Amino acid sequence: MPLQEVILCSTSSQQPTVGAGAIVVHDIQTGAILASFKQTNAGPKGVAVLESKSTQGGFILAAQSDKSIMNVYNYQKDQLALKIVLPEKLSCIAVDNQGDFCAAGTSQGRVYLWEISSGLLYNAWDAHYRSVNVLQFTQDGAGLVSGSDDSGVSVWSVSRLVSEDHQAELPSPYCTLTDHTLPVTDISCGVGVFPNCRVMTSSADHSVKIWDLSTKSLMTTFQFPQIILLLAWDVTERFFLAASSEGSIYQVNLFKQKPRFGGQSMQAIGGLGANDVVRIDEDYLQAQKKRLIQVAQPISALTISLSSTWLLVGTASGQIHVYDIPSHQLLRSISAHKGFSITHLQTMMKPPDLFGHISIDFKVGASVDLKDTMPVKPVVAFQRTRNAKARDAHEVLALLKDTTSPPPDFWNFYSSDEFLKEHAAFVHPVSNDPTVQPNTVSLQSRVQDLEHEVEQLRSQLAKAKSLNDTMWDGVVQRLVQQAKAKGSGETEDAESKRNRKRSRTGN
Repeated sequence: MPLQEVILCSTSSQQPTVGAGAIVVHDIQTGAILASFKQTNAGPKGVAVLESKSTQGGFILAAQSDKSIMNVYNYQKDQLALKIVLPEKLSCIAVDNQGDFCAAGTSQGRVYLWEISSGLLYNAWDAHYRSVNVLQFTQDGAGLVSGSDDSGVSVWSVSRLVSEDHQAELPSPYCTLTDHTLPVTDISCGVGVFPNCRVMTSSADHSVKIWDLSTKSLMTTFQFPQIILLLAWDVTERFFLAASSEGSIYQVNLFKQKPRFGGQSMQAIGGLGANDVVRIDEDYLQAQKKRLIQVAQPISALTISLSSTWLLVGTASGQIHVYDIPSHQLLRSISAHKGFSITHLQTMMKPPDLFGHISIDFKVGASVDLKDTMPVKPVVAFQRTRNAKARDAHEVLALLKDTTSPPPDFWNFYSSDEFLKEHAAFVHPVSNDPTVQPNTVSLQSRVQDLEHEVEQLRSQLAKAKSLNDTMWDGVVQRLVQQAKAKGSGETEDAESKRNRKRSRTGN
């Protein structure tokens, strides 16, 4: 299957008469609908996705906004795969990149942590005083970052949350980031292994802050004229885009050009600590030669394409706008979800096991069921309460390599004699056979040509040096003659003056 980037979006109905929303997969080039998973009504931050890999199918988790239910879908069928009853309604969810753990926050400030393949509830604790608005795993899944209405940002070590030695005590955060003064609205984690990575947070206090988790310190504060609700951070951390509550999207570059030694060099912006405040105002935007992206509708979702060239904006009226990031030009709009609100938006590679588009038959001419070709990562109903006996009886599931099936057919492309012959030719390209002597002769001829070229270069260098010496001597001699002529002229003038003076005295 050729690689193809697609858009996965989740819609939610704001009116009961409209009906339930859906999770839809669009072609990013044309906007055509490739697949649709219906009967879901997930709110903002209520959808988590695990992409399918070459050996295992992924899944989609959708926490319902109006009830304590979580819907589970996989890409191989458009029907609901599992419905999980939760201990309470969730305000946000997150899944690590490996699909091992699912974290969920509630409006009471509580955070749950489940293992997806077993449904085991590893931990449940009161992480914040008020509602948990957003949860994000770090890139390696070793850290969990939570943001709340209490303006606090807490960073948790996943290994400590699942450790048997710390189950009897209240979880303590790795660090707490307390520089915001109003509710935290969004979190984005940078690249790196926890805790050697950076985290970006936005708040209703009009600020976006970048934190260094390795030093547990604030690096830079960006102050905006409007409340920032959503963040989209470039994967290389060169720039980020911030969407305001009034429909404006700001692009902030984290590097700038600086004159140096007659040229231009790149210099990082910020990084000077808590006192480093960059104000994003009209003067800043004009200096950076960047203009705002104005969306005439409330923005509900924001993401960047995999190549970091397109910006995708989801609106509360159900439209998806695709912008070109370098020029900020609107490329196209997808209007297939009018009457609904876009609550989740992301881009990914087209799943190889997507129903209706399946092309993963590795055995030519064989008819193999999809579930036998690409198994789906297991998702088990989550526990509603912690159970020590279930933890003791817990078995870790792992996907092992299939050693019972015969090797692929491409091993039989070569016969043994042909394979050994080509291998010998590759390892020993120069043979001792007398018939291969022309290769040695050509090599000697090439050496002689190079030696002759070196001699020519030496002679040309000697000529250039001789010419340079001649020019130098000519210039020096000319200057010496001019100096002598000038000195003799001055002597003659002095002598003539003395003679005139003597003549006047004699008279």
